[in-house]
Amino acid sequence: MEIIRAGSQPSGAGPSDWFTGTVRIDPLFNRFDAARVQGANVTFEPGARTAWHTHPLGQTLIVVAGAGRVQRRDGPVEDIRPGDVVWIPPGEKHWHGAGPETAMTHIAIQEVLDGKAVEWLEHVTDAQYGA
Repeated sequence: MEIIRAGSQPSGAGPSDWFTGTVRIDPLFNRFDAARVQGANVTFEPGARTAWHTHPLGQTLIVVAGAGRVQRRDGPVEDIRPGDVVWIPPGEKHWHGAGPETAMTHIAIQEVLDGKAVEWLEHVTDAQYGA
């Protein structure tokens, strides 16, 4: 058994190659390990969001605070709130982030395949975000 104490791992800024706006990533488990499952607590300030991306084995988002948005390729922008659980299937192009005027925090859980948990793509435009 291992207990990872709250606050024992440093927070990090979301890299500008992967995010628009101010994003904080707090690792929960297996941040750098090649283990099968990784998890992080991710906080997006208002208007902040991921770039478009995919996951080889899918991703689960558990919204824990605030209000945000998520969109899959060719789908509508969906509002998400605390308690919502979002499942993104393997290979589905999508993005997620805060609302325009509200921050949002979610737990992101994804599996690793051949050492990779995500494929980052182009940034979400303001027009796409505001749709």
